[in-house]
Amino acid sequence: MSETMPTNGSVVAPAGRLLTVEHLVKTFALRGRMLSGSSGTVQAVSDVSFHVDRNETLSLVGESGCGKSTTARCVLRILEPDSGSIVFDDVDVTTLPAGELRRARRRFQMVFQDPQASLNPRMTVAELLAEPLQVHGILRGSERSRVAE
Repeated sequence: MSETMPTNGSVVAPAGRLLTVEHLVKTFALRGRMLSGSSGTVQAVSDVSFHVDRNETLSLVGESGCGKSTTARCVLRILEPDSGSIVFDDVDVTTLPAGELRRARRRFQMVFQDPQASLNPRMTVAELLAEPLQVHGILRGSERSRVAE
């Protein structure tokens, strides 16, 4: 993949590229075990790389405990990755300050593995689609009509 670094510090990804994740790593410290006295780390995500082009959807599929949710949480920076790069729409997400990160998160989200936990069966489809827009304060007239469609 060929990228250039413009003078403003943003990363220019190939045309049509929306998200690029390269060499993502996340480890967690193990708490000391009372009987054995040992401690250490567990590598939850090891050298994960992928990209998503505009108008594409990515699903992370795998066994329980393989790092799918941890990967998504790192991409959203709910968890801080140990290393790797995350570029969303030509912006290096790993360097965004908190305020800019909150604004950027309006444009992407994680859908949880358990649809029963993430999609309330008592809500209409329109309510489910409108909810994240309301949470981020961006549900306006044009968005309301699109949700209604």
